[in-house]
Amino acid sequence: MTATPYVLVLYYSRHGATAKMASHMARGIEEVDGVEARIRTVPELSSVCEAVAPKVPAEGAIYCTEEDLANCAGLLLGSPTRFGNMAAALKGFIDQTSALWLSGSLCGKPAGVFSSSSSLHGGQESTLLSMMLPLLHHGMLIAGIPYSEGGLLTTTAGGTPYGASHVSGKNNDSPVTDIEQQLCKAQGKRIADLVKRLA
Repeated sequence: MTATPYVLVLYYSRHGATAKMASHMARGIEEVDGVEARIRTVPELSSVCEAVAPKVPAEGAIYCTEEDLANCAGLLLGSPTRFGNMAAALKGFIDQTSALWLSGSLCGKPAGVFSSSSSLHGGQESTLLSMMLPLLHHGMLIAGIPYSEGGLLTTTAGGTPYGASHVSGKNNDSPVTDIEQQLCKAQGKRIADLVKRLA
């Protein structure tokens, strides 16, 4: 029996906004018959060398393994914006995927990126673009959100053609807007559609 192909929704979230986006991405993926969503996260980085994250987090998504990434049929990579770049915890995980790069495990698989920032011009687009770089090195096929998604033209919060985004507000308490949710679902569905087309 062949396993159902899955899109890995791999994210890091500090205050919960990126995690909420990941769940909306998964809803979009699950709208496509024959493709599943697998949500995973990465542990926090610690400035204390002896600190070790538990094997299973106390709450939220479980931690991603190299096998989760190697065996995915598609990938959605999400991070909060940190000075116009992805968070160190996620980059640290990606930086440890050299074996997958050497084996070509991710070559030819569709991928997309998503991000959240506290302000509208907080570096979302540069974060999304920089998140694409390691995926290109892995040989993945990058897909953004086309302007046929009307929300890109009407949003007053997050949303870019490079990938879904969210403006969480100064205190990280702004909910994901309806349009931001629609764009997340659309991006999830698009990657799942590409998985089916490329199968």
